[in-house]
Amino acid sequence: MGGSQPTLWQIDVSHYSEKARWALAWKDVEHRRRGPVPGAHMAVALWLTRGSQTTFPVLSMDGRHIGDSTAIIAALEERFPDPPLYPADVASRRRALDLEDFFDEELGPHIRQLAWYELGNDRERFTALMKHAAPGPLARVPGATAAYARAYTALRFGARSAEAAERGRVKVLAALDRLEAELGDGDYLVGDVFTVADLTAASLFYPLVTPEEGPLPADEESAAGFERFRAPLEERRGYRWVEEMFRRHRKPARTGATAAQHT
Repeated sequence: MGGSQPTLWQIDVSHYSEKARWALAWKDVEHRRRGPVPGAHMAVALWLTRGSQTTFPVLSMDGRHIGDSTAIIAALEERFPDPPLYPADVASRRRALDLEDFFDEELGPHIRQLAWYELGNDRERFTALMKHAAPGPLARVPGATAAYARAYTALRFGARSAEAAERGRVKVLAALDRLEAELGDGDYLVGDVFTVADLTAASLFYPLVTPEEGPLPADEESAAGFERFRAPLEERRGYRWVEEMFRRHRKPARTGATAAQHT
């Protein structure tokens, strides 16, 4: 590949960042990763994309700064077409993109709000997460970082709203129902191969399922409220399918020497 190595601007625990990381890993694209402090990342995203995006992930590649995980996958598909994430057949491709859009809009924001709401009610777990996820020196002061993160997520995602959390539970369950209905008796959402639809659904469900190959340590306990929500879902086909997609297809990414650098 000509030019400089791509850089993924991302947040470690973000499920949308995981979607972009998975796409890069699937296509075996060597890249760097940068992770500003959550909150400060909004200013970085605005600067990189000249005001078009306020959040991460953003992929810097070939002189472009591409915001939004869906646009990042589209750019990767064009730049690195093999192995593909888009089906070749027009109808199948449309279905895969429609499912990507559904999970992006109907699952992603709601599972994020619910996860932060439950974490906000469990200070011990919140602090443990910050110790793992906070960049650089902030990881050494997880208590202070957790206090900042609680305030930030309350403002940014409405993470203190019990009403929004209840809507989130309904939305997550509806997305799980849709996943299982679309799968039918098959292994994949579109045809018999892994596509952008599978990658999107699995990556955005990761905060619920916490698979071993996901961005959080497998032994990291979730907030008590989230555990209660998760427990009756663990035997559902869709839940087990997410685990299987990570096992089958979430190979490690090739990251460059500055992958662990944070700004």
